[in-house]
Amino acid sequence: MSESTGLLPEADLFSRDHFALFGLPRRFEIDERALESRYHELQSAAHPDRHAHRAEQERRLSMQWATRINEGYRLLRSSLSRARYLLELEGIDVGAENNTAMPADFLMQQMEWREALDEARDARDVDALDALARNLRQARRDAETLLARQLDVDHDRAAAAATVRRMMFIAKLSEDIAEAHETLEN
Repeated sequence: MSESTGLLPEADLFSRDHFALFGLPRRFEIDERALESRYHELQSAAHPDRHAHRAEQERRLSMQWATRINEGYRLLRSSLSRARYLLELEGIDVGAENNTAMPADFLMQQMEWREALDEARDARDVDALDALARNLRQARRDAETLLARQLDVDHDRAAAAATVRRMMFIAKLSEDIAEAHETLEN
């Protein structure tokens, strides 16, 4: 980060992708410690409080820089967001809004999970919700393992896009389970 101030980033850093910003290779599997460490370094240098005494333009730039760092960190820290971002960088839209085609076995699994959620909610069965949440965590881990292979080893972007769509469903259902838990606890 070297501009005339010595503390703020050069303008070209704003155009870099988030992987380059954090000094990470453009891969699904990342070194989470390196991400965390680089995040703290960048935030420390760009934090608006460090630039409060500077000219208005530099204060505004530090705010924009801090925002970009936060956005990049949040995106790369989440496996689902990171996978979507990698595909976007390759020019591939996962098509979640208009491509709902899924393999038949996953469609059946979705229906079973939805039914289990409805039954647990109706029965006010917290144990059943917990069991379903555990199943979904395992499904997410399995999807992440598959994505690592699809993106980093096989470079099969089409298959990865389908896996991302599955993960999006799993994430949404996990949110629904959390809401059901909250409702039952109140």
